[in-house]
Amino acid sequence: MTVWDRPEPPTRPVPLDRERIVAAAISLADEGGLEAVSLRKVAARLDAGPMRLYGYISTKEELFDLMVDEVYAEILPEEQPRDWREALGSHAHRTRRAALRHEWLADLLGGRPSLGPNALAVGEATLSALDGLADIDTVMRAVETVSAYSTGAIRREVANLRAERATGLSKYDWQRASGPYMTKMLATGRFPALAKAVYDGTDVDAEESFATGLDWVLDAVAAKLTAPPA
Repeated sequence: MTVWDRPEPPTRPVPLDRERIVAAAISLADEGGLEAVSLRKVAARLDAGPMRLYGYISTKEELFDLMVDEVYAEILPEEQPRDWREALGSHAHRTRRAALRHEWLADLLGGRPSLGPNALAVGEATLSALDGLADIDTVMRAVETVSAYSTGAIRREVANLRAERATGLSKYDWQRASGPYMTKMLATGRFPALAKAVYDGTDVDAEESFATGLDWVLDAVAAKLTAPPA
């Protein structure tokens, strides 16, 4: 029996339900990452004994599943997207914004599909927008391709944010600190392509970089969805 099928036990002295347990776990994760989440710590936040939680959740992995599905409620579009491009693009942007609110989500993206009701509703909304555009295998590859891009970009952005906090250096502080070394290395002439990128490239923020890359991926997907059948 999965966590989605298992009924909740009857209420006892300290009122508990999965909603309160998941909310407490998300609060802990938002404050200190997934390493701050354990059934014992969640129970302490709820002023309940740890064994009480096992009536609702068997493992920490089940708790993570419930946490992810709760965040999927934030990703679920309010209205059915108008077309496939809006569906895939909106999903990517909503996922990014959710991960910036809940950085721990980045650590749980990209594995096996989430099977909670909110995740299933997000998947249904996305696939419905692509229904009939191509055979189902092509549609699934399109969804997977956009997901792979957004997951990688989100993880990179979150990793940079964590590095800023860990080192106390902003992106520009880090660049200034690394500047003398990079200048010396590029002056050797051994890295002409890198030198061009450093000196001639335009610096953009994370949001613009994400949006640009996403548009390029969607353009590539469009070519496959509109290609004539072989």
